[in-house]
Amino acid sequence: MPGFGYVDRRTALRGGAAAAASVALTTAIARPSFAQSAVPAEAAAIVTGYRELQTGINRPSAERATALANLDRVAKAYYDSMTVGDGPLWKDLPLGPGSEFTTSMYARLRAIAVNWGTPGGALAGDAAVLGRIEAALELLYISDQYSEKTAEIGNWYTYEIGIPLYLLHILSTVAGELTKDELAKYLKPVLKFSGDPNLRTNNPTVVETGANRADKSTISIVSGAMLGDTERIRRGVGAFTDVEGGGVASVIAKLHRAAGDGFHTDGSFIQHDSVPYPGHYGIVLLTAVASAIHVTKGTEFELPVDVREAAYALVSDTFAPFVHAGALMESVRGRFLSRQGESAHDIGHQVTGAVVLLARSASGKRKEELGGLAAKWITEDTFAPYLEIPDPERFAPGPDLVAVPGIEFAQELLATKIRPTPTVATHRVFGQQDRMVHITEGWSASLGVASTRISRYESVNAMNLHGWYTGDGSLYLFLPKAKGHFTDAYWPTVDPLLLPGTTTKAGPTPALEQVPLTTKDHCGGVRWDARHGAHALDFVSQDGTLTAKKSWFFTPSGVVCLGAGITDASGERIRTTIENRNLGEHGSGALLADGRLVTGSESLRRKRWLHLEKVGGYVLLDASDVTALREDRTGTWRDVDKGANTKGTTVPYTRRYQKLVIEHGAKPSGASYAYAVLLTASVLETIASAWAWRVRSNTVTVQAIRLWDATLLANFFAAGSVDEVSVSGPASVALGRGSNGRQLAVTDPTQRQDVIKVTVRRKTVEVPVKGTFGATQVVSLAR
Repeated sequence: MPGFGYVDRRTALRGGAAAAASVALTTAIARPSFAQSAVPAEAAAIVTGYRELQTGINRPSAERATALANLDRVAKAYYDSMTVGDGPLWKDLPLGPGSEFTTSMYARLRAIAVNWGTPGGALAGDAAVLGRIEAALELLYISDQYSEKTAEIGNWYTYEIGIPLYLLHILSTVAGELTKDELAKYLKPVLKFSGDPNLRTNNPTVVETGANRADKSTISIVSGAMLGDTERIRRGVGAFTDVEGGGVASVIAKLHRAAGDGFHTDGSFIQHDSVPYPGHYGIVLLTAVASAIHVTKGTEFELPVDVREAAYALVSDTFAPFVHAGALMESVRGRFLSRQGESAHDIGHQVTGAVVLLARSASGKRKEELGGLAAKWITEDTFAPYLEIPDPERFAPGPDLVAVPGIEFAQELLATKIRPTPTVATHRVFGQQDRMVHITEGWSASLGVASTRISRYESVNAMNLHGWYTGDGSLYLFLPKAKGHFTDAYWPTVDPLLLPGTTTKAGPTPALEQVPLTTKDHCGGVRWDARHGAHALDFVSQDGTLTAKKSWFFTPSGVVCLGAGITDASGERIRTTIENRNLGEHGSGALLADGRLVTGSESLRRKRWLHLEKVGGYVLLDASDVTALREDRTGTWRDVDKGANTKGTTVPYTRRYQKLVIEHGAKPSGASYAYAVLLTASVLETIASAWAWRVRSNTVTVQAIRLWDATLLANFFAAGSVDEVSVSGPASVALGRGSNGRQLAVTDPTQRQDVIKVTVRRKTVEVPVKGTFGATQVVSLAR
């Protein structure tokens, strides 16, 4: 039997549960239909639809056959090693109250059950296998591993969401073989632990929100259908929009405020009150809604039209901006970036699977929009091809839409010859979650930043153990020829003290906190147009000793990075990292400095430009000295994730890195930096970039550049002036010629002000910013 670890559902599926989850979904074999049971026909249709999410639509293809072979291998290994008697089902998963292994027990059983229900599966239709599945269900129930007598011990999620979902996957697959009384018995703990989809069972004062509410809504719908309890089905459908609570906790409602769980009016999505989470919890929520739409379609319980339309619209507004080549950007993945089984491409496959399923239920232009996005991500993801699952523990599309069904649904969509959505230049600021994204036809970028509203990082349950500086100004860059940069063992091997874009200390790291905020309000930026924008951060280290003013100016050719007022009293060496690029296991790529080849480690003094082969150029805009270091680094996933249900393996990975670091020395006072990162630029383009912009100011009051067309991009940290522009207080400003003549774009990065006064050549305009939560306000100026 494979030596898999144990996992919960949110692990995006590695190890034992990963195999179980990521392998599962296939098609139903010939057996009595649940629709022939005693429950109402429309309730039975829901169960049949949910089984389809586990067993697929039996659409043959070579890719399906490969996925099924992987399912065979894992399911048969679990089956052959399973002992149904008085003791545990598997020797490495001991029985016992509050066992942290319970989720994996049901996950492994799920793999067996789904393989039994898959046409052509190694265990398909075998009466002996069915008998042992039923015996295993009975053992887990009568041993109170999961029954109405079980007490919640440990993580509430395990009992109220994690196990119920796996149990429903199993029961929906074998429902046609179980009696009504057997189904009712095995569902008793689900009714106990997830009886009310609106509330937390172990603490009824907690109203469920976001992904947790969506999961519980789905659990209510499917378990109600299995029991023929139409009231429970309706309650589950209503819980999506919080009918009982007057819509306050609706999972599709748009909040108009900074932070707070749920979707926001500017496209943001927050979970745990202060963590940007389109890259995990948002996708879990979207998957649950897509599943509910699928299983209720055509029944009297169908989700309302407005709910379905709202779900469709979320894809392009909240999720698509942060997908690059089929992978989710690191800036919106929270603590899950440390999970071995939930790399950027793993979770990217999950959102693709959810969008494919949504497209199946949509029609007209909405179907074209959703299908086009899914086709784009499938087509572009050449690092971890969506339709090729080499191993069921990795890169499966879904947690609920994995392997066979994910492939079948996608191939069904692609067979319609739907046109992949083209990449369009985009600059978006998500002020309600302190995130931004800059997309060009060749490369993309996003920032990990923090404020009094949004946490620096999330580190709970022994996860994200190296996350100290991920929200301290990390500049995440995504290149067309390095699609696996962050997926390829990046987090176990990267030097976490030198993330690109950050200014950090060389000394001891701060103590890990759960969701630490900063003491500074100033975090945000302005959008000028689809190709330009500015972003600013009033930075303070977690221990409060290191401060700096930091700006990023985004253009079609690259990012101009300015820092000023870098001051620290700790005595540790202070560094700003230009680059820390994962070159791969045996990576190569020539590094040039003013045309000279740099090898190994070297101090580069007074250089004008650098160029890294296959990556791009770096222009040094001041007199800073740069240290270049190429090194091999070794680490394990267990180093960054020791979670009880998520822990990484202890297998060592070695990756080669190219670092470029500016040294500010110990106890700097008012130090600065100025450089540009030119993604995909050639050597000649790097040298010629001097014509693209001019730095106009780099002080603690204002940082600004002027573009080749005279457009001014400026970040003001206080009232001040640069060139022809003055402001009354903190602001991000863009000034130039738009489609309707000269215009001004303004935002309040502090999200504290009512009005910002901007003076341009002695003419003052008052820009209202109260309640805009960092959104750009555009003002036309007289010609």
